[in-house]
Amino acid sequence: MHERVPLYFPEADRFHRSSRSDWFFTFLDRYPSPHFISAMTKDAFTADAWDVVGRKVAKERLLADIYETAKVSVGLPVAPDSDAISMFRLVLGEGRSLIAQRNQIEDRSVALLKDLPDYQLLTSIPGIGPINALTILAEAGDLRRFRHHRQFLKFCGMDLATIQSGTFRGQTKLSKYGNARLRRTLWMAGQVAILQRTNSFRDKFERYIAKDRHNTHLRRKAYTAIAAKMARTIHGIIKHGEPYRPFFEG
Repeated sequence: MHERVPLYFPEADRFHRSSRSDWFFTFLDRYPSPHFISAMTKDAFTADAWDVVGRKVAKERLLADIYETAKVSVGLPVAPDSDAISMFRLVLGEGRSLIAQRNQIEDRSVALLKDLPDYQLLTSIPGIGPINALTILAEAGDLRRFRHHRQFLKFCGMDLATIQSGTFRGQTKLSKYGNARLRRTLWMAGQVAILQRTNSFRDKFERYIAKDRHNTHLRRKAYTAIAAKMARTIHGIIKHGEPYRPFFEG
């Protein structure tokens, strides 16, 4: 969703770090094109946008960065009452509606599962919030039935398989024969984890892409490795009944 949003202010995408924040959509609704920002003085913009960005650390520095970015943006001036802006704001409205629905599901998940020991263990892992924990419990059931994490990886379709035909031995890839909903949840949880404070998931990801941070293929392989690590961690904390501890496996 967010990849479509900064349509008229493309550089704004780098300020969007979490799908949990409604502030980004609110901000773009107010300033859909960078010229709405650059038309003001820096002090005027800071005062005008102060309450829009919500409770953020170093808010003044963030707004100063946004202002300087707007001044050099490639975004073209668009009239505030144009059809383009109207359509853009419809997309923003869809995004905010999805966030509101997600929040309602999260509240319901917490109400139903907050006293469940396995839920408490799962939500101690970076990247796993109420909805991801609910999905894992609903799709995987009791993870203790998997004696080894490799069995859980296979159940999720995160195990490796090699394409073979006669004497031809192809590339080794994820089998993807398992539970697709679980696999997607692991993938999403991993992407959230690497954006959070220092943890073993983020550390592994950074080491994986260190040779070429902008290599799309390498980053995709890194995301897959993090999703597999997420599966192993989930199985481990449930099996041993202990919450996540950063870098414990090191």
